[in-house]
Amino acid sequence: MKWIGEHISFVDDKDKATFVIYPSSPAWIKSLMGAWCAMWLTVGLTMVWSLFAMTFNEQEKIIIAIFMTFWTYYAVKVGRSYSWLLWGKELIKVNEAALFYKRSVKKFGKSTPYYLENIKKIRMYQPKERSLQAVWETSPWVRGGERLEFDYLGKTIRFGRKLNEKDSKLFFNTLTKKVEERLRKVNN
Repeated sequence: MKWIGEHISFVDDKDKATFVIYPSSPAWIKSLMGAWCAMWLTVGLTMVWSLFAMTFNEQEKIIIAIFMTFWTYYAVKVGRSYSWLLWGKELIKVNEAALFYKRSVKKFGKSTPYYLENIKKIRMYQPKERSLQAVWETSPWVRGGERLEFDYLGKTIRFGRKLNEKDSKLFFNTLTKKVEERLRKVNN
């Protein structure tokens, strides 16, 4: 196994090339996100407990229902981001027929094939430095920030979450080289 940059492992076999992209977050960010999730869960459980332990009028019940709706939304969003930081990875496999892509948390995720003859223009995407989008995508509670993309049957497929510019370039060069090699093998 070889490494491309700091967060991408790479295995090149005769029949296929396999890439694994690991999320990059320091331990202190994971600890803070874990503490935030624990506190958020405590707030929600306290609100649910209060519904059964106290009596409320109709207006207060409506306010609590609205609060719990927003609470649930953010609990799911941040919980998914936290589980991605702890156990997530992106798996990319290129063989003679297709590029397979899977976003995996532990072993859960769906592998999707993208047939090489339908892939058009693999390119890098880097938001402008110091832009709102760049700041948003580097925040730990956001899972996005994909750095590579390609056109596939009228859709744009993006991958390479939160890669820095150096890793993105190295990965882009290696991936395009492997895709071109596989296409040449099929065409010959």
